[in-house]
Amino acid sequence: MTSPSVIASRTVLPDARRADLIAKIRARIRARKPVLVMGILNITPDSFSDGGKFIEPEIALAHARRLIAEGADIIDIGAESTRPYNGMKPVTAEDEMRRLEPVLAAVVALGTPVSIDTMKAEVADWALSQGAAIANDVWGLQRDPDMAKVVARHGVPVVVMHNRDAPDAPQIMADIDAFLARSVDIAVRSGIARDNILLDPGIGFGKTPEQSLEAIARLEELHHFNLPILVGASRKRFIDAVSPAPPDKRIGGSVATHVMAVGKGASVIRAHDVAETVQALKVAAAIGAYENRKENR
Repeated sequence: MTSPSVIASRTVLPDARRADLIAKIRARIRARKPVLVMGILNITPDSFSDGGKFIEPEIALAHARRLIAEGADIIDIGAESTRPYNGMKPVTAEDEMRRLEPVLAAVVALGTPVSIDTMKAEVADWALSQGAAIANDVWGLQRDPDMAKVVARHGVPVVVMHNRDAPDAPQIMADIDAFLARSVDIAVRSGIARDNILLDPGIGFGKTPEQSLEAIARLEELHHFNLPILVGASRKRFIDAVSPAPPDKRIGGSVATHVMAVGKGASVIRAHDVAETVQALKVAAAIGAYENRKENR
């Protein structure tokens, strides 16, 4: 493998094309409609739902193509499991880049915006220099002190997610609100444009199943930030608490949650099962449009 320092010195896309890609996805995120679907590509051996399935570069690239064909607007690629339960195995930045190096450039070259799912500034810096157009930080810029500066320097949108080391918040919505307020403050003080920030309530992360349900039910309480909201409830354990099923059998619960989330103001949905998610959102939108026409007659 080429050393990370050499990799970081070259870009996959010409600067003008990369700038155009970032500008277009930024505009779509800010518009908030239609809802964007972010397809998940885990290049990890231990992700809770699909760990090990896409480790091989050829298989990972084929899956990225499939997600795009199914309607993904963004590909979210990660090389460290951030599973919201016990069993996550931390890896070094070098390990993450080693897993990403044979895959990232090829996925970027497909032309669909790529989000880098990492909590490490070094990995984010490298991936953004390779053409990734969005940073997705499951610790909301509050774990790695250099993350906000990296995002600001690249001028890309960033997803800031609520998280906790343990599901011990007595009032989960108050905790989410305060955490995200800190993340937004860190971002703005670091030079990230406020309209480049997306909020993620962190379904399943640092929450009991009941708290995840509550976060979805009360999602509208985050509207006061006046920022786009991303929800990633795909195959999460709270679904099993309601209707017992292994992760790959939680598609129905995932889709139901995401349709509810959009109804409460989410404008980006992060999902494993893109085709089913896109279909459900299109049908829900069509029904909503019909209702609006009926009301306006």
